[in-house]
Amino acid sequence: MLDINRRKHVKVSCITRHAISNYGSLLQAYATQRAVESLGHEFEIMDYVPACEDVSQQVRTLLSTKPSWNGNPLKKSVYRLLMEPETRVAGKRFARERSQLLKMSPHYASLEELKANPPKADVYMTGSDQVWGPISSGAYDLSYALEFAPEGARRISYAASFGKKNIPDSVRPRFLEDLRAYEAVFVREDAAREQLASWGIEAGQVVDPTLLLDGEAWRRMAAPAPKGEYILVYQIHSDPTVGQYAVKVAKKLGLPLIRISASLHQASREGKFKWLPTLAEFLSYVDNAACLVTDSFHGTAFAINLNTPLVEVLPKNGTSSRNVSILRLTDLTDRVLQNLDDVELASKQIDFGRVNDVMGAEREKSLAQLKSMIEE
Repeated sequence: MLDINRRKHVKVSCITRHAISNYGSLLQAYATQRAVESLGHEFEIMDYVPACEDVSQQVRTLLSTKPSWNGNPLKKSVYRLLMEPETRVAGKRFARERSQLLKMSPHYASLEELKANPPKADVYMTGSDQVWGPISSGAYDLSYALEFAPEGARRISYAASFGKKNIPDSVRPRFLEDLRAYEAVFVREDAAREQLASWGIEAGQVVDPTLLLDGEAWRRMAAPAPKGEYILVYQIHSDPTVGQYAVKVAKKLGLPLIRISASLHQASREGKFKWLPTLAEFLSYVDNAACLVTDSFHGTAFAINLNTPLVEVLPKNGTSSRNVSILRLTDLTDRVLQNLDDVELASKQIDFGRVNDVMGAEREKSLAQLKSMIEE
């Protein structure tokens, strides 16, 4: 056990998916930083960005996963022409926000670089988001299983997620060997906990880092409210149901429909398009919406935390377990869209007093687990 004086000076170095041009990815990293620092400890995000996810390589990486585009020279050129400008602009915007919000280590681009010169820390942490799932290239990156940490180093995870449930047989033995070196494993979803249990690894469950801060803490970061009432769409995947349903709701309620995204290609989808809002604007749009229609886990989490009515369109790409988990935790599974014509669902009231009580208790438990992991 660490003595009291030692606890005041624990340095935590955390690896997570902080550098994707995605609001949830950056805000969960920031929330982890805030939470650890609130416990009186030093914290840094390892500025680890796999080469395939660097802004300069993102379009090439995406193309490699799209045979219908990558196999045709003309289509490949068109794709690059369309995607590279928006990718660079979004990358610069999020890089600027990261530099303002996060305390980061020197930059790393590979597991080999991390092994050669790992950050100096008392505790190495795998943070949240889909760290134990495939990265943009489709590969599984064992950097996120702390394979680089020095021998005998303390290893923990907080709210780690698989995204997709299955890990390929080619990767699993080495991945599980890495995880068995952890002192404590805490994951975000019940499905992840159950999966690890089936492999003989005991794991606890905690809330997403963004939920360690309450709604008022996020409101203090938000931009001024947009004018007037509106229905909001925040969509990550390509299911047309999301936009189709949002249009029906907006028409039924007589309200304008706003769509926010860091992806310029969503400009052609339903709603008045707001491209690349700042983090402060993102928070404000979610906080002040009459209803949010979303397929995003973090869209769901922020709606719950900010007490914004929501309708959930579950993603169909095998990643819905994280969305279902938080809805089950807050007894909001009835907010999942089952029928495209069920526009009344958007107007159905939510007992946010009860939701806030649940989240308050879960927040307290998760912070206690985080404190215990770091200080033991």
